[in-house]
Amino acid sequence: MITTDLIVEETGWEAVPDLAALCDRAFAAAAAVEPAEGTVSLLLADDAALHQLNRDFRGKDKPTDVLSFPAHEMDRPQLGDIAVALGVSARDADAQGISLADHLTHLLVHGYLHLLGHDHEVEAEAEIMEDLEIKALASLGIPNPYGTD
Repeated sequence: MITTDLIVEETGWEAVPDLAALCDRAFAAAAAVEPAEGTVSLLLADDAALHQLNRDFRGKDKPTDVLSFPAHEMDRPQLGDIAVALGVSARDADAQGISLADHLTHLLVHGYLHLLGHDHEVEAEAEIMEDLEIKALASLGIPNPYGTD
């Protein structure tokens, strides 16, 4: 089972209906396709916060939608931290013609998989990660975000 320590720093996130329940469902769906047990610390913030984290930890001086920071094995049951930016996420959802709730669900599944060591820098690894995302999202009735069947 995954538990969530949710911190909502940007009040605009509260426009997402049943926000805490959505986060719990997203992590449960992700854990159903890639099992783990533990706690995920989740920060729902604004673009400025993600910009700073992206610059400080990844050397990229721009905002991003989601960042994941896996915990060390000795920190278990803590799986790690995920941070999501409202502005970037909302713009991406709008550009894709999907709800912010569905896009946030995808970002949480994506971030969770990063916490467990998945990555998408190499095409073969990206395919594995995308397949897991597609399965988790499908279990929630959310269409394939990559647009292929």
